[in-house]
Amino acid sequence: MENWILTHEPLLRMSVFFGLLIVLAGLEWRWPRRALQWSKLQRWRSNLSLVIFNSLILRLVFPLAAVGVASFAQAQGWGLLPWLAWPLYVQVLIALLFMDFAIYIQHVLFHALPLLWRLHRVHHADGDYDVTTGARFHPIEIILSMLIKCALIVLLGPPIIALVLFEILLNATAMFNHSNLYLPKSVDSLVRLCLVTPDMHRIHHSTDEAESNRNFGFNLPWWDRLFGTYQAQPSKGHQDMTIGVAGLNPQRYTQFRQILLLPWQNKTD
Repeated sequence: MENWILTHEPLLRMSVFFGLLIVLAGLEWRWPRRALQWSKLQRWRSNLSLVIFNSLILRLVFPLAAVGVASFAQAQGWGLLPWLAWPLYVQVLIALLFMDFAIYIQHVLFHALPLLWRLHRVHHADGDYDVTTGARFHPIEIILSMLIKCALIVLLGPPIIALVLFEILLNATAMFNHSNLYLPKSVDSLVRLCLVTPDMHRIHHSTDEAESNRNFGFNLPWWDRLFGTYQAQPSKGHQDMTIGVAGLNPQRYTQFRQILLLPWQNKTD
């Protein structure tokens, strides 16, 4: 089973990504939450080009990827979980929770540290908010995230199945909670008890800095509630809130080249 996962993991992740992209794009077209402000064709072309570019960079810099590191760590007996020798289902659950919490902390740090924020604001500089926003990250941030992930894998020693599940879940939930999808309030309130919803995470993409420093979770909503970074609704409401980064021209950063150069641009560009 593990050999099959190692061999087919890239195809599996790609299938989930493009399958969800098609499904969520259709749902947000049918039931949109907000009217989009900028050219969808230009945004999608740049955002998806960034996804392809980042995938190529990762395969070049990390040919074994995270799953390969997990396989190597497992063969060496590295990590806390192999040492504890608990049942597989317990190890999988702990690994999923631990890695999701680590992503929350990483996200907070990418906002708190100015140098890291210069990279992360590529994600926030999207002037609209839809399913492709969830995959819009600068290549250097992607590389740093992979390095952090590899260090966590060596420290934790998660089962390979847990890592693959986490990668798929994180990808899927990031696309879901960045989608421009309308959910009835009753449904949203129920879902956000265990999963970050589009309305919950959209607040994090507000140009209001007080709001963009809330709702850091990508997958589980519990960390925000536990550490006091949760906000239920935007102050201006979802229809009137402004998406993006204050001082940045959203139209300029619909262009692929400008997206790559953004970390070295001034805030008022």
